Amino acid sequence: MQTQNKLLDDLARVASGAIGVAAGMREEVEARLRDQFERVLARMDLVSREEFEAVKAMAVKAREEQEVLSERLAALEPILESAPGAAPKTAPKTAAKAKKPAAKARRKPAAGTA
Repeated sequence: MQTQNKLLDDLARVASGAIGVAAGMREEVEARLRDQFERVLARMDLVSREEFEAVKAMAVKAREEQEVLSERLAALEPILESAPGAAPKTAPKTAAKAKKPAAKARRKPAAGTA
């Protein structure tokens, strides 16, 4: 659509060209930002959603199996205790009690002392 004023036509062409350039610049900036974010995330050593879900499912399954085994153990303990010739019941060792305290490092005597 042409108007009678050539100046307005030229201004409309310049404005539409500027809009096209601005849109192209926007796409270029978005692409560069996306690439930069991908590089930063790659350096962070994050796990993918699929890996997280797989490990989560494994943990749930392990917890369920542990609960089943705990129930079986609770059911078997009275049977074993009531069996003739059964060994006396001892308290189970926990991981904290089973570990020996770390040996203290030897201190060097201060300079000039024997």
